[in-house]
Amino acid sequence: LVRAMGAHRIAGIIDDARKPGEEILGVPVLGGAGKLAALYSEGIHQAVNAVGGIGDVSTRVAVFERIRAARFSNPVVAHPSAFIENSAMLADGTQVFPLAYLGSDVRTGFGSIVNTGAILSHDCFLDDFTNIAPGAILAGGVRVGERTLVGMGVTINLNVQIGARCLIGNGATVKSDVPDGTIVRAGSIWPA
Repeated sequence: LVRAMGAHRIAGIIDDARKPGEEILGVPVLGGAGKLAALYSEGIHQAVNAVGGIGDVSTRVAVFERIRAARFSNPVVAHPSAFIENSAMLADGTQVFPLAYLGSDVRTGFGSIVNTGAILSHDCFLDDFTNIAPGAILAGGVRVGERTLVGMGVTINLNVQIGARCLIGNGATVKSDVPDGTIVRAGSIWPA
Protein backbone atom coordinates (compact mmCIF):
# COMPACT_ATOMS: atom_id res chain seq x y z
CA LEU A 1 0.00 0.00 0.00
CA VAL A 2 2.73 2.45 0.93
CA ARG A 3 4.62 1.84 -2.30
CA ALA A 4 1.45 2.08 -4.41
CA MET A 5 0.55 5.43 -2.86
CA GLY A 6 3.93 6.90 -3.72
CA ALA A 7 3.56 9.54 -1.00
CA HIS A 8 6.05 8.17 1.53
CA ARG A 9 9.61 6.87 1.52
CA ILE A 10 9.96 3.51 3.27
CA ALA A 11 12.90 3.72 5.66
CA GLY A 12 12.76 0.06 6.60
CA ILE A 13 10.97 -2.67 8.50
CA ILE A 14 10.93 -3.23 12.26
CA ASP A 15 10.51 -6.91 13.12
CA ASP A 16 11.55 -8.66 16.34
CA ALA A 17 11.68 -12.02 14.52
CA ARG A 18 14.05 -10.95 11.71
CA LYS A 19 17.73 -10.13 11.67
CA PRO A 20 18.87 -6.60 10.80
CA GLY A 21 20.01 -6.45 7.20
CA GLU A 22 17.54 -9.05 5.93
CA GLU A 23 15.21 -7.83 3.22
CA ILE A 24 11.46 -8.25 2.83
CA LEU A 25 10.25 -7.41 -0.68
CA GLY A 26 13.42 -5.40 -1.17
CA VAL A 27 13.02 -3.37 2.05
CA PRO A 28 15.71 -3.76 4.73
CA VAL A 29 14.93 -4.97 8.23
CA LEU A 30 16.34 -2.33 10.58
CA GLY A 31 15.98 -4.32 13.79
CA GLY A 32 13.37 -5.01 16.43
CA ALA A 33 11.12 -2.73 18.46
CA GLY A 34 14.14 -1.59 20.47
CA LYS A 35 15.17 0.41 17.39
CA LEU A 36 12.04 2.60 17.44
CA ALA A 37 13.41 5.29 19.77
CA ALA A 38 16.56 5.72 17.66
CA LEU A 39 14.51 5.99 14.46
CA TYR A 40 12.27 8.61 16.03
CA SER A 41 15.29 10.65 17.13
CA GLU A 42 16.63 10.40 13.55
CA GLY A 43 13.49 12.17 12.30
CA ILE A 44 11.30 9.23 11.27
CA HIS A 45 7.91 9.90 12.88
CA GLN A 46 5.42 7.74 10.98
CA ALA A 47 4.86 3.99 11.09
CA VAL A 48 2.50 1.60 9.34
CA ASN A 49 1.43 -1.52 11.22
CA ALA A 50 1.79 -4.51 8.89
CA VAL A 51 0.30 -7.04 11.30
CA GLY A 52 -3.14 -8.24 10.18
CA GLY A 53 -5.98 -9.39 12.38
CA ILE A 54 -6.81 -12.94 11.33
CA GLY A 55 -9.16 -14.34 13.96
CA ASP A 56 -7.62 -12.38 16.84
CA VAL A 57 -6.57 -8.75 16.67
CA SER A 58 -4.62 -8.73 19.97
CA THR A 59 -1.20 -8.90 18.26
CA ARG A 60 -2.14 -6.06 15.91
CA VAL A 61 -3.34 -3.96 18.85
CA ALA A 62 -0.13 -4.68 20.80
CA VAL A 63 1.98 -3.49 17.85
CA PHE A 64 -0.04 -0.26 17.64
CA GLU A 65 0.52 0.26 21.38
CA ARG A 66 4.30 -0.11 20.96
CA ILE A 67 4.26 2.29 18.01
CA ARG A 68 2.25 4.85 20.00
CA ALA A 69 4.50 4.48 23.07
CA ALA A 70 7.45 5.37 20.81
CA ARG A 71 5.51 8.53 19.74
CA PHE A 72 5.06 7.56 16.08
CA SER A 73 1.94 8.61 14.19
CA ASN A 74 0.04 6.16 11.99
CA PRO A 75 -0.96 7.59 8.62
CA VAL A 76 -3.94 6.39 6.62
CA VAL A 77 -2.71 4.22 3.75
CA ALA A 78 -5.03 3.57 0.81
CA HIS A 79 -4.32 1.90 -2.49
CA PRO A 80 -4.88 4.22 -5.49
CA SER A 81 -7.40 1.76 -6.99
CA ALA A 82 -9.67 2.00 -3.94
CA PHE A 83 -12.61 4.38 -4.35
CA ILE A 84 -13.21 6.52 -1.27
CA GLU A 85 -16.06 9.05 -1.39
CA ASN A 86 -15.05 12.59 -0.44
CA SER A 87 -17.36 12.58 2.59
CA ALA A 88 -15.79 9.44 4.10
CA MET A 89 -13.64 10.05 7.19
CA LEU A 90 -10.78 7.65 7.85
CA ALA A 91 -9.10 7.57 11.27
CA ASP A 92 -5.36 7.29 11.70
CA GLY A 93 -3.93 3.85 11.07
CA THR A 94 -6.72 2.88 8.66
CA GLN A 95 -5.62 0.71 5.74
CA VAL A 96 -7.67 0.47 2.53
CA PHE A 97 -6.63 -2.21 0.05
CA PRO A 98 -7.00 -2.39 -3.75
CA LEU A 99 -10.46 -2.13 -5.30
CA ALA A 100 -12.23 -1.44 -2.01
CA TYR A 101 -15.19 0.97 -2.04
CA LEU A 102 -16.01 3.30 0.86
CA GLY A 103 -19.28 5.14 0.30
CA SER A 104 -20.57 8.50 1.42
CA ASP A 105 -20.25 9.34 5.11
CA VAL A 106 -18.39 6.12 5.95
CA ARG A 107 -16.36 6.45 9.17
CA THR A 108 -13.50 4.22 10.25
CA GLY A 109 -11.97 3.90 13.69
CA PHE A 110 -8.28 3.80 14.51
CA GLY A 111 -6.36 0.92 12.97
CA SER A 112 -9.19 -0.41 10.80
CA ILE A 113 -8.57 -2.58 7.75
CA VAL A 114 -10.81 -2.51 4.67
CA ASN A 115 -9.36 -5.29 2.58
CA THR A 116 -9.29 -6.02 -1.15
CA GLY A 117 -12.61 -5.60 -2.95
CA ALA A 118 -14.62 -4.94 0.22
CA ILE A 119 -17.66 -2.66 -0.09
CA LEU A 120 -18.78 -0.32 2.67
CA SER A 121 -21.92 1.40 1.46
CA HIS A 122 -23.12 4.80 2.70
CA ASP A 123 -23.13 5.68 6.41
CA CYS A 124 -21.21 2.61 7.61
CA PHE A 125 -19.20 2.94 10.81
CA LEU A 126 -16.21 0.82 11.81
CA ASP A 127 -14.99 1.08 15.38
CA ASP A 128 -11.29 0.81 16.32
CA PHE A 129 -9.26 -2.19 15.12
CA THR A 130 -11.98 -3.69 12.92
CA ASN A 131 -10.96 -5.92 10.04
CA ILE A 132 -13.18 -6.14 6.96
CA ALA A 133 -11.83 -9.06 4.91
CA PRO A 134 -11.65 -9.28 1.09
CA GLY A 135 -14.97 -9.20 -0.74
CA ALA A 136 -17.16 -8.44 2.28
CA ILE A 137 -20.24 -6.33 1.50
CA LEU A 138 -21.75 -4.01 4.10
CA ALA A 139 -25.03 -2.37 3.09
CA GLY A 140 -25.80 1.19 4.17
CA GLY A 141 -25.83 2.14 7.84
CA VAL A 142 -23.95 -0.93 9.11
CA ARG A 143 -22.06 -0.43 12.38
CA VAL A 144 -19.21 -2.75 13.33
CA GLY A 145 -17.89 -2.80 16.92
CA GLU A 146 -14.26 -2.65 17.97
CA ARG A 147 -11.92 -5.58 17.39
CA THR A 148 -14.41 -7.39 15.17
CA LEU A 149 -13.45 -9.44 12.13
CA VAL A 150 -15.88 -9.59 9.21
CA GLY A 151 -14.71 -12.51 7.04
CA MET A 152 -14.29 -12.92 3.30
CA GLY A 153 -17.45 -12.71 1.22
CA VAL A 154 -19.70 -11.82 4.16
CA THR A 155 -22.92 -9.93 3.35
CA ILE A 156 -24.43 -7.66 6.01
CA ASN A 157 -27.92 -6.20 5.51
CA LEU A 158 -28.95 -2.54 5.80
CA ASN A 159 -28.68 -0.88 9.26
CA VAL A 160 -27.38 -3.99 11.07
CA GLN A 161 -25.22 -3.50 14.16
CA ILE A 162 -22.37 -5.94 14.76
CA GLY A 163 -21.07 -5.91 18.33
CA ALA A 164 -17.52 -5.65 19.64
CA ARG A 165 -15.10 -8.57 19.51
CA CYS A 166 -17.24 -10.61 17.09
CA LEU A 167 -16.05 -13.04 14.47
CA ILE A 168 -18.24 -13.21 11.38
CA GLY A 169 -17.12 -16.29 9.42
CA ASN A 170 -16.39 -16.31 5.70
CA GLY A 171 -19.44 -16.28 3.46
CA ALA A 172 -21.97 -15.64 6.25
CA THR A 173 -25.11 -13.60 5.62
CA VAL A 174 -26.08 -11.31 8.50
CA LYS A 175 -29.71 -10.09 8.49
CA SER A 176 -30.04 -8.63 11.99
CA ASP A 177 -27.97 -7.30 14.90
CA VAL A 178 -25.18 -9.45 16.37
CA PRO A 179 -24.39 -9.14 20.12
CA ASP A 180 -20.87 -8.47 21.46
CA GLY A 181 -18.53 -11.45 21.45
CA THR A 182 -20.61 -13.55 19.05
CA ILE A 183 -19.16 -16.00 16.54
CA VAL A 184 -21.24 -16.34 13.39
CA ARG A 185 -20.21 -19.55 11.66
CA ALA A 186 -18.81 -19.48 8.14
CA GLY A 187 -21.47 -19.89 5.47
CA SER A 188 -24.35 -19.51 7.91
CA ILE A 189 -27.30 -17.13 7.98
CA TRP A 190 -27.75 -14.93 11.10
CA PRO A 191 -30.08 -15.33 12.84
CA ALA A 192 -30.47 -19.05 12.23
